Amino acid sequence: MPLRPLVLLSLVSLLVACSSDAPKPAAPSSPQQQTMKKNQQPADLGPLPAYQRELSGTLEGVPAGADVELALLVIDERSRPQRLLASSNLSGTSQALPFRLRFAAEAFPAGARVELRGRASQSGQLILHLPAVRIDQPTTQALGPLQFVKAP
Repeated sequence: MPLRPLVLLSLVSLLVACSSDAPKPAAPSSPQQQTMKKNQQPADLGPLPAYQRELSGTLEGVPAGADVELALLVIDERSRPQRLLASSNLSGTSQALPFRLRFAAEAFPAGARVELRGRASQSGQLILHLPAVRIDQPTTQALGPLQFVKAP
């Protein structure tokens, strides 16, 4: 078989393979739908695995549209974070904001100081913080309502 028809056939095959339909753009979702999805995320975690524990509660005083970050941290004697055990990002709704923070029980250091810390920012600026909540044991705990306060 001559080389010219083989090259032509390969080139046509390549063009056909590359000429697929353009992907359809995803339907734009409103910010409210995105906020609802973010806030519903903790409920969609499923059952708690045997090796994990969970901290849960509600966050009070977070304005709508604020970005909330929660972190479970190992803290040294100078009150500096040394290791991250778990973290979560939420979006404020001006109402009580439920949270569920899962962590591995075996990663919880014995005898070390562990704290739940949080901060809320809006437009990239820190507006609120959560006073540190000490977590003494690696057990599943309901912390109840936690109040955010103005950042210094």
